[in-house]
Amino acid sequence: MLASLASGISRIRNYSTSADCAATLTCMQQLGVTVEREKNELLIHGVGVDGLRAPAAALDCGNSGTTMRLLAGILSGQNFTSSLTGDHSLCSRPMQRIIEPLKMMGAGISSNDGCAPLSIQGQKPLRAIDYELLVASAQVKSCILLAGLSAQGRTEVIENEITRDHTERMLHWFGVPIETGPAEREGINARYVAVSAPARLPAREVSIPGDISSAAYFIAAAVLLPGSSLEVRNVGVNPTRTLFLEQLRALGLDVGITNSHEECNEPIGLVRVRGVDSPRPPKRDLKGPFVLDGLRIPQLIDELPLLAVVGSQIEGGIEIRDAAELRVKESDRIATTAANLRAMGAEVEEFDDGLRVVGRTRLRGAKIDPCGDHRIAMAFTVAGLLAEGETEIAGSDCVAVSFPGFFELLDCVAER
Repeated sequence: MLASLASGISRIRNYSTSADCAATLTCMQQLGVTVEREKNELLIHGVGVDGLRAPAAALDCGNSGTTMRLLAGILSGQNFTSSLTGDHSLCSRPMQRIIEPLKMMGAGISSNDGCAPLSIQGQKPLRAIDYELLVASAQVKSCILLAGLSAQGRTEVIENEITRDHTERMLHWFGVPIETGPAEREGINARYVAVSAPARLPAREVSIPGDISSAAYFIAAAVLLPGSSLEVRNVGVNPTRTLFLEQLRALGLDVGITNSHEECNEPIGLVRVRGVDSPRPPKRDLKGPFVLDGLRIPQLIDELPLLAVVGSQIEGGIEIRDAAELRVKESDRIATTAANLRAMGAEVEEFDDGLRVVGRTRLRGAKIDPCGDHRIAMAFTVAGLLAEGETEIAGSDCVAVSFPGFFELLDCVAER
């Protein structure tokens, strides 16, 4: 998206083959951006912040909430009307969280009771605003910042819980001045991020690091399987994304990061994993479940179903709270995780905002229904590796949303 708004040709290396990323490319092409692709390398012929053109048809974001929410911010600052839609799952996800701030900035937006399809009547220039996030969401933050590129003056977003900062880092890489710092909130660990417009983006070369959320499934499998060892090279180790690894270490599991350095303003490194030395993970000194809650949740949101699976193998189990956001993802990930763990023999208690998994369970093979959710399918593939007997993942092709080669790579790694 940023390369499309830049002036000139940007080269992007290691671009994902996922369905989500393909949906983004198609949307940008419909908006008049020329894209050349060879395998996982792209040439994006940027048209500038003011150079997008009205699409001839609705922009189909597929299953990608990131595509819809971020693109809504860009389209709100254009001089034309556009429509954003997606699959059944995406059209049931909450969009009021971006509609409200974009309307405050002057865009005209209509929706299906706060959900997609969205019709956006762009406004140029938009009004700059100061906005405090009502929900900890990097997508909402990014939507507002991208709209801010077409606003008059300074647009500021305040977040009371730290979320992923890839958009801020990439805006800076494309030459957009970014302000960040602690926000003045008594007793709250808040921060602000701000951009000022008008903005101009020069074309850049971008090398995309491997996705730590995709690597997480291999890391979890290796760390729980006796005698395993794994190295994941050139993976993103952004501090807002590595809390998953810290939680594994807190559980007594052997995970570490080496060779960390920055490339294109993003930290990358090598993750090393060693599996447990016996068929059972080490006992924890503390009694009761390992609790994940509060400020940690936004930085673990994609890995929480996987951590629930890990918790089924840990002394005392795991309890996840303050994670009601999981109920409005590609599936209700709380209910889906709980149901599938129970099918494999685990004891699970479900809450409105999370779940508790009783640990040290000998999982048994079962038929898993991921409800079309790519992350559930991959998390329970890991569970299947740990279980006794055969596990069948129904509709497993849903992993193509984020990781088309997941099963092939798993076969390759297992053979080694």
